[in-house]
Amino acid sequence: MLVGATIFQIRAGSHRLRRSQAMKLQQLRFLAAVAQSDLNLRAASTRVGATQPAVSKQLKLLEDELGFDLFVRKGRSLTRLTKAGEQVLTHALRMLREVQDIKEISDDVKDCETGTLSIGTTHTQARYVLPKVIGLFRARHPGVQLHLLQGTSKQIAEMASLGRIDLLIDSGTLVAIDSHHRLPCHRWRLCVIVPHGHPLTRLGRLALGDLARYPLVTYEFGLSEPPGSLRDVFAAGGLQPNVSLTAWDSDVIKGYVRLGMGVGVISELAIEPRADSNLDYIDASHLFPLDTTWVGFARGAVMRRFVYDFLVLLAPHLTRPLVEQAAACATQTDIDALLVDTPVESWRSPSPLVAHPPAMSE
Repeated sequence: MLVGATIFQIRAGSHRLRRSQAMKLQQLRFLAAVAQSDLNLRAASTRVGATQPAVSKQLKLLEDELGFDLFVRKGRSLTRLTKAGEQVLTHALRMLREVQDIKEISDDVKDCETGTLSIGTTHTQARYVLPKVIGLFRARHPGVQLHLLQGTSKQIAEMASLGRIDLLIDSGTLVAIDSHHRLPCHRWRLCVIVPHGHPLTRLGRLALGDLARYPLVTYEFGLSEPPGSLRDVFAAGGLQPNVSLTAWDSDVIKGYVRLGMGVGVISELAIEPRADSNLDYIDASHLFPLDTTWVGFARGAVMRRFVYDFLVLLAPHLTRPLVEQAAACATQTDIDALLVDTPVESWRSPSPLVAHPPAMSE
């Protein structure tokens, strides 16, 4: 049990730790901070508001109490967690989450309008989807500090596993994060962008074979691609995409399309008619299946009222009663069954800059 900052009745082998040797909650906070700071002691000490020597000392005391090393060291540097250290970190993060949940309950009971909300998401979501949502949220909850952490899908998953974020907003990879519930936000498709005057703008209805004849500039292929990804679509058509350049950032892709590096295939979320006036946007909704943007939160997490407000601003169908029902589900399969009849909006794309007429019948 927790009493103040000390954890009692910790078993070590076949004996109990003496009161003077008791593990401290502060030591677990330091351990978590080091892991969340990529094993950088200086960054970890800044995160917890302590000196670097103090953090190092407490970690060494924790190792002495446990009887094994938590880290592999090279000189004074930490290179990685040991296997045992990874196990301890998993339990430490869980305990710290429980402590934080108790504080969240207290703040909600007292109707406290301050707090923090950390969100891990991709560049496309942060750049094109979240600005309006965050603007509305800030107007309603000016006392809440927002932390937006951008990364690739893999990096976002790592942030979630280390407890660095409260919500994660992504497509595809979120399905594989077993420690988190996932709820659908909106649907979207890939689309095609080209410089003005490109031959594809003079065609009728765009075909997959037309795209296969040109170098493509698109998102990085990864092991976490959802079914129906670009590579799957081409494979189903018996075609091999000629990918000349890949990037994680939609703006980077558009920049290289402007330079003539190839035909861009990006999320329709990233289309801005005014800013992209020197590009032609070609409708390809008949070529690519709908994809889904998901929002995820840790199983068993206690959420403040302002988190529920954020969710409904992000996706109007994610009302508090529905989110609470989903959070009470035992498995993701149960959540999917709960939400099967819930309408999820498709992203409202602007009208294509190049309108394609229906294909002529032969």
